Amino acid sequence: MSTAGITLNTRRRALAEAVELVSSMRFAITMLVMIAIAAIIGTVVKQGEPMPNYINQFGPFWFEVFNKLGLYAIYSAWWFILILLFLIASTSFCIIRNGPRMMRDMRSWKDNVRENSLRNFHHKAEWRSPLGRAALAAQSAARLRDAGYAVKTVEKGDATLVAAKKGAANKFGYIFAHSAIIVILIGGSLDSDLPIQFQQWFLGKQPFTGSGVIADIPARHRLGLGNPTYRGNTMIAEGQASDVALIPRPSGVLVQALPFTIELKHFIIDFYSTGMPKLFASEVVVHDHATGKSFPATIKVNQPLIYDGVAVYQSSFDDGGSKLRLTGFPMSGGDAASFPIQGEVNSSTNLKRGADSYAVEWSAFRPFNVENMGGRDARAVTKGETFNQEFARTLDLHSGSAAKNANNKALKNVGPSVQYKLRDKTGQAREFQNYMQPVMIEGAEMYLAGVRNSPDEQFSYLRIPSDDEHSVREWMRLRAALANPALRAEAAARYAKRAAPPSPSTSAAPLQEQLQESSAKSMAIFAGDGQQGGYLAISRFLEKIPAAEQEKAANIFMKILNGSLWELWQTARAKDGLAPASADERHARFLQLATTALSDSFFYGAPVYLQLDDFTEIKASVLQVTRSPGKKVVYLGCVLLVLGVFSMFYIRERRLWVWIRDGDDGEDDNNGSGGGGAHALMAMSTQRKTLDFEREFEEMKTRLAQLA
Repeated sequence: MSTAGITLNTRRRALAEAVELVSSMRFAITMLVMIAIAAIIGTVVKQGEPMPNYINQFGPFWFEVFNKLGLYAIYSAWWFILILLFLIASTSFCIIRNGPRMMRDMRSWKDNVRENSLRNFHHKAEWRSPLGRAALAAQSAARLRDAGYAVKTVEKGDATLVAAKKGAANKFGYIFAHSAIIVILIGGSLDSDLPIQFQQWFLGKQPFTGSGVIADIPARHRLGLGNPTYRGNTMIAEGQASDVALIPRPSGVLVQALPFTIELKHFIIDFYSTGMPKLFASEVVVHDHATGKSFPATIKVNQPLIYDGVAVYQSSFDDGGSKLRLTGFPMSGGDAASFPIQGEVNSSTNLKRGADSYAVEWSAFRPFNVENMGGRDARAVTKGETFNQEFARTLDLHSGSAAKNANNKALKNVGPSVQYKLRDKTGQAREFQNYMQPVMIEGAEMYLAGVRNSPDEQFSYLRIPSDDEHSVREWMRLRAALANPALRAEAAARYAKRAAPPSPSTSAAPLQEQLQESSAKSMAIFAGDGQQGGYLAISRFLEKIPAAEQEKAANIFMKILNGSLWELWQTARAKDGLAPASADERHARFLQLATTALSDSFFYGAPVYLQLDDFTEIKASVLQVTRSPGKKVVYLGCVLLVLGVFSMFYIRERRLWVWIRDGDDGEDDNNGSGGGGAHALMAMSTQRKTLDFEREFEEMKTRLAQLA
């Protein structure tokens, strides 16, 4: 044989071995195990999240590793698709290799058996009949047909073979089950990211990462009406319409054109007493682009609109751009003058404070918030604790939708809230959540001002006490006065004059000067003067005093500070032309809470506090738009799978042979009778030996052995 022939044979053997490996059960099981592992990973790692979320969760190093492996979109990763293709190939080769053989086996009567081979069967029986060979064969065939068997009679020279089979469709179970795997995988691939991936790989489609008007997005970021499958979202405000859906991608979004326009007329939402949504639905008008016709429809949860091959589901709801009117208060410096500011949810407002400029990005508005007001409020910031320490300790009590407290009778609607980000010129931002109305906490009205550094943190809340006018203006006046050295000096003088004992002697002057100096110093330490102030600054100051004298010094310091802040408040009111506050228990309580809030305000980290005054709510509906051509294919695969499993487990294949030959005179059969007629040998087999088969064998043996 030539070298070329040897090489060709080698290649053929290698190809045959490769096909043998791919079509083997161990290869298919390996692929299934790998798919199961990938599914577990895809369940543990949230899919399709924004990339910054993964960086915060895993860190820069592991983020890159997992990104290279495609774990953030695991079901569209190249290696996962390759596993699916290998599984399809493996199952297909199994059917190609074994299917024809099984079909031949189902059609085969296996009538090439001999008498000796039938005697080796475990389930066999013999008897003699007075009928002749032909008559006995006809009788046996008739009785087998009556029992539901397909029968074939074959002459074997001096004998007649009656071959019968039943349940041959059992072989279809294997073919249907394996075909179902292929059909389901193909259907799943049609509904997967694969068609979109192909468009990105070969048609130059790219996710859009910027911002702006959807109509201005270039064509390379858009998918046409011919896209066979997609799953996207569209958010429509009341009175607005949309004819596109946004398909989220790991690095941005793709814009999917829809064959119709959805116009939202009205969004309906109802809530449980816990604040959880009970019902939300969208009343829409659909405008068909091809026919020009329009029709109304109502889309509810679990009641989608299906039109032109596209299913529209009620997914969620959001703010559609509510109009907000607020009052801004400075949170730094000696200025207490408020200013008006307006905003719109999902947009931004420029804010200028001195030489610094900011962008207020309005992210959310809630018309009401149901909170658990029983017991201690979880949003409090305790003296001596930072915001993060306090919220780590009270995380389980933190405010929210109150869904976890459905049986708690202390639920209360605390009114509207606004959420926004304050971004400076360097791009750094902190997020804030402010409540419109004061909340009653431990017998006192408090305005809650939340802050957090990143979306994965919980909000920490500054509690600003409400004044006699149920506003934050008195606290803002006191804050600005604390930052004003001139007002602090005047307040220190007033405190010293009031606190010094009345005496006509000249010896009272040094004591008054000492009290004035102590008052000014205590307020300066508490104010921070450009550094960290509040109780933290006081604790650092007291650490310099010997330990044995710290408690006494702390009591004196706080007594002087409280008296000085009272005078500072009165000085600020006098400066603004207001009468002094009456020295009663209510105002003393206000000053105590105001002092705590002043200490906590150093953690607030914002140049302004924005208080919501009025709003015009605009609701928006979030709809999920899907086209799933593979759904029917998957349904077909499921039907095949059910048929296959049913065939394999509930259809039992049985084979039965009756070998009939002429009887010899004087020959005894198993029943001990002798004489002419015919001699019959029956054998029966099945793939799975069960008690039912044993009973059926005994029944067929009795039925066939009966005399005509």
